[in-house]
Amino acid sequence: MPSPTLAGSSIQGAQVTPLSSRLAGTPWHAALLRRTATLWVTKMLGTTLGISGFFVLYFWVMHHPLGLPLTMPLTAIDHWVPLSEDALPLYGSLWLYVGLAPAFAKDRAELLLHAQAAALMAAIGLVVFWLFPTTVPAFPVDWAQYPSLQFLKSTDAGGNAFPSLHVSFAVFTAVLMTRQLRSVDAPGWVLALNWLWAAGIVYSTLATRQHVLLDVLGGTALAGFMSWITGPARRRLILVGA
Repeated sequence: MPSPTLAGSSIQGAQVTPLSSRLAGTPWHAALLRRTATLWVTKMLGTTLGISGFFVLYFWVMHHPLGLPLTMPLTAIDHWVPLSEDALPLYGSLWLYVGLAPAFAKDRAELLLHAQAAALMAAIGLVVFWLFPTTVPAFPVDWAQYPSLQFLKSTDAGGNAFPSLHVSFAVFTAVLMTRQLRSVDAPGWVLALNWLWAAGIVYSTLATRQHVLLDVLGGTALAGFMSWITGPARRRLILVGA
């Protein structure tokens, strides 16, 4: 007797397989391209406006703290990671990387969830920066020997240190991308590349002396919190409690 079927799923004994995971004729890269083409104008404009608005608020908060900034202490890891001008491209690549998760959103609901989570994460970080201002130490470095880093220091003077939102956005994007890549059955090397990119961005915050380890840990914790409240397990809890 053939197994009964439901719309969007097939039942074989007690196992239910979602239809979306059985589209063997759609390679993972084609599925990502289809996702990218969905609402692409909204995604492009929303990401551009979101990043631009964030920068306006970020620099306003940096120049209008409620008090004197606390200098973040160094750890052994901070002394161990060498200064590297070569890490600057990785540092700047965050603003390309963070655009991938909204680009790969499969529909308006997923896009809205990501936008709300990113806005909340930024708001939490900015409020902390404003109420409890922090800055990185004055490193004994002749920045004239590192022209690219000198330019970075002239625009982003090392305030708004804890938590590192650079790290928060990198780690949170890595989590969102992992969910998206798994949903289209992307191969393991793509998942690994995703996390390597995020890890490279995290490393660059230390190597460029824009942050210290405690900032990185704070940023990672904030990203972990946002990942939890947007994750499938949390959404199931909300549905059960509704």
